Amino acid sequence: MPRSFTSVADRDAIEAEARWTSLDLPTTVYDLLTRTREQHPGRPALSFQITSGATDRAVTLSWAELHGEVTRAANLFRDLGVGESDVIAYVLPNCIETAAVLLGGMTAGIVNPINPLLEPSTIAAILRETGAKVVVTLRSMPKTDVAQKVAEAVENAPDVRHVLEVDLNRYLSPPKSWIVPFIRPKQEVHHRARVLDYHAEAARHSATRLGFANSADDRVAAYFHTGGTTGLPKVAQHRFSGMIYNGWVGHRLMFAETDVLICPLPLFHVFAAYPIMMSALASGAHVVLPTPQGYRGEGVFDNFWKLIERWGVTFMITVPTALAALMQRPVNANVSTLESGISGSAALPVELYNRFEKATGVQLAEGYGLTEATCLVSCNPPSGTKKVGSVGIPFPHTDVRILRFDDDGNITHQCATDEIGEICVRNPGVWPGNTYTEAAKNAKLYAGEHLRTGDLGRLDPDGYLWITGRAKDIIVRSGHNIDPAVIEEALLSHEAVAFAGAIGQPDAFAGELPCAYVELVENAKATPAQLLDHAAARIGERAAIPKHVEVLSELPKTAVGKIFKPDLRRRAIRRVHDAAFAEKKLAVRVAEVVEDRKRGLVARLERTGAVDEAAVAELMGGFTTHWEWVE
Repeated sequence: MPRSFTSVADRDAIEAEARWTSLDLPTTVYDLLTRTREQHPGRPALSFQITSGATDRAVTLSWAELHGEVTRAANLFRDLGVGESDVIAYVLPNCIETAAVLLGGMTAGIVNPINPLLEPSTIAAILRETGAKVVVTLRSMPKTDVAQKVAEAVENAPDVRHVLEVDLNRYLSPPKSWIVPFIRPKQEVHHRARVLDYHAEAARHSATRLGFANSADDRVAAYFHTGGTTGLPKVAQHRFSGMIYNGWVGHRLMFAETDVLICPLPLFHVFAAYPIMMSALASGAHVVLPTPQGYRGEGVFDNFWKLIERWGVTFMITVPTALAALMQRPVNANVSTLESGISGSAALPVELYNRFEKATGVQLAEGYGLTEATCLVSCNPPSGTKKVGSVGIPFPHTDVRILRFDDDGNITHQCATDEIGEICVRNPGVWPGNTYTEAAKNAKLYAGEHLRTGDLGRLDPDGYLWITGRAKDIIVRSGHNIDPAVIEEALLSHEAVAFAGAIGQPDAFAGELPCAYVELVENAKATPAQLLDHAAARIGERAAIPKHVEVLSELPKTAVGKIFKPDLRRRAIRRVHDAAFAEKKLAVRVAEVVEDRKRGLVARLERTGAVDEAAVAELMGGFTTHWEWVE
């Protein structure tokens, strides 16, 4: 593993070697893949096992073989009428085909990965917004409804002309592979798109060369929807230059061809698609995908340490929610090959970091990236000083500024050392004025050429970046701003707490009051009252002490482990307003809380008997919650 990134001085020295635009780098991802194929044709590139056992069947492609599969995919898409400005969407879990479609799709046109966990209506909305012509998804399989959801989504996405189906049964061994055809769920298709077998169609195309001229221009090659932790997903557009930058960072600072990266994160998310896959493309490192669902796959947590031993993993990719689950299991295998790992997507609690280091002898490096910046921004140096709780040092050729803005979006000043403001980023992955496909969403998103991330943070005297909160997540109690991280950290210090999410619940007097939802460590016990007492003793300001603490069997999370706060807000809106109706003896309840693109979360009210609508309107008028009647 390269050891050249240990401090800000190292970062500055790397930047001084050459300007970004003068580095000898390929223009397109296909060119990057071709270069690696030429350098390491026989080395392992990608491995996948559909089940999680340490001796279960796995499929491994060399760099030459992966290059061939990507070439076939690109040729197939062009044969289906896809040009450089046309969109190929995929709604797939992790597998070999997912990587081939990701890379082949951006070679032929614009690839659009979509989260298979989304509802059909949301998948359809993304397909409509991107104008996808081709969708690659699963053939109907037991224990998954992906094929059914996509079929329903395509009914409402009229631009889709072809649906290509990937059959995961090819990865199973007898007798399971014999049984699947007899128990495969039946699927009704009402859309007009032509349904084709991906493997059969790809096999008809050349694996040795592209059947079209590979453009040498830097262009938009991917659409990624945001994680959606704050509502309906937005679609960000990415150019080759941002993807190449991610790969360059990984190769220059962290990975060599001898490294083995285990990646149980989904390839529809930028974390896996760019820092991991592009770093592998640039370095020749070997990527292991354990099960289609990654960390969510059956048995992955129980077998994780054995998988590290099986593959000789040197580097692991994780998120705090996955780490918390891993730390509830003993390290029951030889993990001596493991050198380091990166944790991202959410803040890493200090206690969790310490538990991992004590259990494995390995220090994790917490990093920071976002979809809008084509991912990478900063990281604690894997072989340098790690400041636990920070997200490390901005990478070479990334400029991070902490700025303050007035209500009109004008810069008031650049923050001093340790002064909190909004984190603003400029690097090769940032495309000023063009971050989102929807032009209106780019308004007020930039400070000159710097992307306004919406994250609050500071730079310390050593140049390390600290995220202190999310501007849109701030709880505003009677005009007083409360950082939810203060509440979450207090609760996470309780030994029984695995995860905590703090939000503002509606309040007729204060606007919002802080409340918190908690998921306990497996088999642990703690009452809400005990947790509240514990948190109250550790929260420095009374206004931030939560007015409600609730224990859930599992907190809602995104596919990459972020706590999904819109679901917590929905829960709080329903609870608070139903209690208010009961107190006033009004025959009404919250039927559902829906997301409206313009208004945000909206409470839809249902009559349960004769009701004084004027009294309901008066009561709801005391809250800031948007509401409407279910007709």
